[in-house]
Amino acid sequence: MSLGMKALAAVAGPLLGRPFRTAETLDQSVRAPRPDPAPPRRMAKRCRLTERKVDGVAVWDVDPDSVPASHAVLYLHGGAYTFPISTVHWSLVADVAAGTSAHVCLPLYGLAPEHTYRDAYPLIEQAFGELADRFGEDRVTIMGDSAGGGLALGLAHVLRDRGITPRRVIGISPWLDLTLSNPDVASAAARDPWLKRPGLLRAGELWAGGDDPTQPRLSPLRGSLAGLPPITIYIGDRDLFLPDCRDFTQLANAAQSDVRLIVEPGALHVYPLLPVTEGRRARQEILRQLAG
Repeated sequence: MSLGMKALAAVAGPLLGRPFRTAETLDQSVRAPRPDPAPPRRMAKRCRLTERKVDGVAVWDVDPDSVPASHAVLYLHGGAYTFPISTVHWSLVADVAAGTSAHVCLPLYGLAPEHTYRDAYPLIEQAFGELADRFGEDRVTIMGDSAGGGLALGLAHVLRDRGITPRRVIGISPWLDLTLSNPDVASAAARDPWLKRPGLLRAGELWAGGDDPTQPRLSPLRGSLAGLPPITIYIGDRDLFLPDCRDFTQLANAAQSDVRLIVEPGALHVYPLLPVTEGRRARQEILRQLAG
């Protein structure tokens, strides 16, 4: 484990983990003013940025600055379905666009409690369809982290049921089961200084909006895992979501889907987004996958 990862682990609990301690702290956090989700100005030095509205929702298109895009990435950001996109997400998106000649579409789907998955799915399905029409479905990668990783794999279920196969899915610490009912989650939570089950359960309840949280669009682990596109999952071994990622990988491969699980020793939640040695190494591997 790098010194940077150790330092992040030391601050993750008191700072990043506070909203997830209880249902009440989650509710308090989502009632607080949310920061501006617009990309940092410095991104314009590396990429071309265009904002548009789809049914009143902001969608950002990010393109390489000097060459035509050769493929596309639909990126779905994390934040427990309740918190907006952050600078670490934008940094990864800039690397993807500039480093792999990708057109990146980033819909800023509505957050709970004001919105639910019922609002998000029409938006992301439309976004994928537009990318598939432009590039071909086999040149579109769906990518997401944490809650966005769960949304990405939920979308893969929807597309599979329609006979549509994207190029691949890349999940960074994806949230695969809103119920967090896996008995191994308790031991994983004891190693995770960031994520806590009570706050996550409350966030999942808000996102489900009263609907069954075990349906595949909300909990991709719970659906049929046959016929999914190739999937790569990156996760640290100090991540509460690790038991569900392991189960997903085992069950999907048993169902003849191609899933690769990469577990980084000592790493925290969404480690490829973090400015540490392990994160930079994983990010380079992701870029190689996308460019390959």
